[in-house]
Amino acid sequence: MTAHSPIAGLHAATAELDPPLAALDLTALRANAADLVRRAGGVPVRVASKSVRCRAVLEQVLGAELTAAGGFAGIMSYSLTEAIWLVRLGARDVLLGYPSVDRAALAELAADETLLRSITLMVDDVAQLGLIRAAVGTDLVHPRVCLDVDASLRIGPLHLGVRRSPVRSPDQAAALARVAKQQGFDVVGVMTYEAQIAGLPDSNVAVRLVKRASAAEITKRRGAVLDAVRSVTGKLEIVNSGGSGSIEVSVADADVTEVTAGSGLYVPTLFDHYRSFTPRPAMFFATSVLRKPTPSIATVFAGGYIASGPTGASRVPKPVWPSGLGLLGTEGAGEVQTPLSGAAQVRIGDRVWFRHAKAGELCERFNHVHLVDADGTRTTVPTYRGEGKAFG
Repeated sequence: MTAHSPIAGLHAATAELDPPLAALDLTALRANAADLVRRAGGVPVRVASKSVRCRAVLEQVLGAELTAAGGFAGIMSYSLTEAIWLVRLGARDVLLGYPSVDRAALAELAADETLLRSITLMVDDVAQLGLIRAAVGTDLVHPRVCLDVDASLRIGPLHLGVRRSPVRSPDQAAALARVAKQQGFDVVGVMTYEAQIAGLPDSNVAVRLVKRASAAEITKRRGAVLDAVRSVTGKLEIVNSGGSGSIEVSVADADVTEVTAGSGLYVPTLFDHYRSFTPRPAMFFATSVLRKPTPSIATVFAGGYIASGPTGASRVPKPVWPSGLGLLGTEGAGEVQTPLSGAAQVRIGDRVWFRHAKAGELCERFNHVHLVDADGTRTTVPTYRGEGKAFG
């Protein structure tokens, strides 16, 4: 391994540990965090916890109280039970990124004033409001809610983006806000997540043109949606938008009060081909060579950490050290073993380092992450899994 390799520090700091293991380069993490804040241009960055899934890393960017520090403010949680756990640990600004129908968690939320003040639920359907109110069991509490408005681009019959909210037009958003207000909810925000911009690498000219058209469309439509919702609710606290790949697009709209980012901290392989920024890979995992079925193939333990999303080459882990290694097309990354080509110089017992495809999902495979500082200091911290937390 050469001295300039980005993995050299991780390799040295974890040399006496037995793989498989996950390691995080704190220098790269801090540089990525600073770049997210720079790109936001003074607009607060809310941290997407699904892309982190490690309390110690959330503390790295949000401070020990998990609330705000250095340009970051608040958490976007992916589960209500997770949000409740984070508030019990000190967080005071948690926005659910997705609706919740967890009746037990909703009842717990309603019974605690701190939880009610600190957590904002996400809704996009009247049916969700009814379920929340039934779970709460009283009209005396007023849960905070944010409206999820579809930000996909539609060109004729084409739907470019993810399938999220059924709420798209200003009239639909205002109608939902009106029902929520009538049922005793405190409507505090609107979210528009343009996944077709934030999560799509700039791989070719056609993609870039689509992203540009999408940015113009959602900016115009978001303004009309906000006017319609504010006519029902008055001033909104939250206008949330964006992701690690679309911060510049989101903050260009003066209506946006905050952007969300998370993957840009770890920088998995899905974020390798963006033109708007040059992030530094920070999270890696290592595993050991178990055998050599041929002189040019090395088989390592486990490694089949396949990311969610459409199946294909973009979702598999990538061996990055030693250089020249590659997955076999006939086997790929396996449940308990992964054969690698280009391994003539690799010996049994050697360590191979990989990058994974999708940020926080790697933490579901490991109980701990080894944080490595610039001076080689290693601190071992639990992931959500290591703390006994599995939120789905």
